[in-house]
Amino acid sequence: MSRILLNAFDMACVGHQSAGLWRHPSDRGDRYTDLEYWTGLARLLEDAGFDALFLADVLGVYDVYGGSRDAAVRAAAQVPVNDPVLAVPAMAAVTERLGFGVTVSVSYEHPYALARRMTTLDHLTRGRVAWNVVTSYLDSAARNLGRSSQVPHDQRYDMAEEYLQVCYKLWEGSWEDGAVVRDRAAGVFTDPSKVHDVAHHGEWFDVPGPFLCEPSPQRTPVIFQAGASPRGAAFAGTHAEAVFVSGPSPAVVRRSVDAVREQAAAAGRDPSSVKVFTMLTAIAGETDAAARATFDEYLQLVSPEAALALFGGWSGVDLAGAPVDEKLEYVATDSTRSALASFTGPDRDWTVGELAEFVTVGGRGPVVVGSGATVADELERWVAEAGVDGFNLAYAVTPGTFEDVATHVVPELRKRGRLSPETPSPATLRERLGTGDGPRLAASHPGSAYRR
Repeated sequence: MSRILLNAFDMACVGHQSAGLWRHPSDRGDRYTDLEYWTGLARLLEDAGFDALFLADVLGVYDVYGGSRDAAVRAAAQVPVNDPVLAVPAMAAVTERLGFGVTVSVSYEHPYALARRMTTLDHLTRGRVAWNVVTSYLDSAARNLGRSSQVPHDQRYDMAEEYLQVCYKLWEGSWEDGAVVRDRAAGVFTDPSKVHDVAHHGEWFDVPGPFLCEPSPQRTPVIFQAGASPRGAAFAGTHAEAVFVSGPSPAVVRRSVDAVREQAAAAGRDPSSVKVFTMLTAIAGETDAAARATFDEYLQLVSPEAALALFGGWSGVDLAGAPVDEKLEYVATDSTRSALASFTGPDRDWTVGELAEFVTVGGRGPVVVGSGATVADELERWVAEAGVDGFNLAYAVTPGTFEDVATHVVPELRKRGRLSPETPSPATLRERLGTGDGPRLAASHPGSAYRR
């Protein structure tokens, strides 16, 4: 029976996927500016056996809904939001095994600078870092970062292809194995003959010289990707070692899983080597009734308006003022195309009201409510029916949702042989996920072609 991979899904903000629940008395999301919040969360997740903390990010505000940012700002819906990267070294210092997936967009930062930042993180965490490669979807981010509007959807992925090519050259090809000799007697720290210019001259980027950093434990961080559009699936099939998808049902998610694995096979990779995670929120309790009571309590505090503000940013579609019984229809935008596609597919018709109710807790993913056994049953069903390898578990309240999963769900999964029964030895994140050749990229991964 296969192991189920578990990531905690969070963001350096007050309210991530459950709009309005920062008001709950037990929620500590407003402590997102305190380093102690993050180190405490990291210890909790490591002790519970989570594989990684996956940190989302955006570079703009959600201002599609009603043509205004007010609904998102009022409800702290992913704003205010801090940089997801800066707390990672502190969390790594208080843990030994927990991985850290950080979201950084290729649209607004030069690859030479980002490559150095990711290598620094990989050194400081001893090889426990993943990079969630995104192209960004908010027009508000583009405007505030010097553009009149976003780069068109598919063109962003064309840029991302070259972006990763530059990074692979820097991470895998600039410094040879053994370049750093640390020879005190000879006065040679690095052998100059083993450091090479990358000589990249492309459509989007020019990087002539060598990388600034010596190789880190993984060299290339584990590559995550979170796009499920046809262009996103093609990009993921080529580059991603792990893919994050979202959808309201196993049938919807299965389409994304199959598309990514087909693209991986087309790129000459083993489809099973790509680990697929889907988002899910688990409201767990001692019994089904206790969990349901907790969930009902949460529903009294959610903000449907803020939920639709989030969905407006994800999809690029303004649903302000739409009748609650209006049927959703798919339209192509330059935002996250899979967001609207998930709720306009052949499986069922969604109205605006049903969408708002669904998204208020857990965003675009499902909510599972019940005892540890009930939640574990549902996780196993999703693995079987959707073909996923694991879950990005979002929270309703933080850190309470994660504490309840640790208390009620993790022991049940261990009993069923779905999680490691014992504390694993420290290892790189790539080794923990099993996506490469030890700590390094798999030989079939395109990045390995740049090794000297």
